[in-house]
Amino acid sequence: MDSGSEPKIDDEIFDLEAIAALKQSTAFELKENGNEYVKKGRKHYSDAIDCYTRAINQKALSDSETSILYSNRAHVNLLLGNHRRGLQDAEEAIKLCPTNVKALYRAVKASLSLKLLNEARSYCEKGLQQSPDNDELKKLAKQIDVKQSEQERKEAEVSKAVAATKVIVSAFEDRRINFGKAMYQELTGIKKPVLDKNNILHWPVLLLYAELLYMFSESSPPLPWDTDNAYTRDALELYYEANSGVCLPKKEILNYLLEGTAASNLEKYGGEETDAATHTSFSSDNGTKWVKINERRTLHDILKNSDIIVPGIPVFFVVSRKSSFYRNFTSGNWSPPNIG
Repeated sequence: MDSGSEPKIDDEIFDLEAIAALKQSTAFELKENGNEYVKKGRKHYSDAIDCYTRAINQKALSDSETSILYSNRAHVNLLLGNHRRGLQDAEEAIKLCPTNVKALYRAVKASLSLKLLNEARSYCEKGLQQSPDNDELKKLAKQIDVKQSEQERKEAEVSKAVAATKVIVSAFEDRRINFGKAMYQELTGIKKPVLDKNNILHWPVLLLYAELLYMFSESSPPLPWDTDNAYTRDALELYYEANSGVCLPKKEILNYLLEGTAASNLEKYGGEETDAATHTSFSSDNGTKWVKINERRTLHDILKNSDIIVPGIPVFFVVSRKSSFYRNFTSGNWSPPNIG
């Protein structure tokens, strides 16, 4: 007996027992009311949940009976699509009564909906231990096997895509290629480099006619636009724009290259990071931002230059020495319009 406490007299014991009996009666009544609301359909599901909750809060029933209340509330939550709440209720029911097959079944259903396959399998196995001939649990076991196989296949595809993409990024590093934010996708769509089995990097390349872009930015050009026949093969020159854009860190390059692959739905790739991207500024000996390309050089030989940043795919500008636009271009007074 606690210090200072006094034994209860008969009247007090009677009152406590009466209160307990009233709470128990109220809990059973609320449980039945909840069951009736479930039968009435979806419009009454919230009323059913309220009844089951109030019955639980009476704290007047045995663990076995309270387990049923949690299991019933789990059932209604699942009907409403509240899978997380349904799983929580089913787990509470199982804690109170590990042999509650309906609670185990509902825990399996909720876990499947939440793509918690390991949990679903565990609850299903426990349910089948209690009820080996339960057809519904057997069906769920087959569903788990199918989903597990699908998940393993997808994980393998994601792993393969990530591994292949890492190899491409390593190829950039080995070749000293600066990779920047993708541009001109409105023209090209998503185009990406591919590394073949011989470790050769294959790039799609975009060639842009600078004068044509200039004319479009000023006004719609007449067609054909080269009325002076300046763009003959012997007069053409090829340039890249020096130090244009931002060098991306490795993680952002990986995320970009993973787009369109099995790993494209990853919210964020958590791989290694290089230094944060930094803005570069133009500097060259002749004061122009355009660097002329020797067409005899290989693409790799051009892309490894420290002043070129590849905007998703290599972009080169075509101009003609015979064009009146040529002097304006080579002086650095023209900049390409913002396209995609």
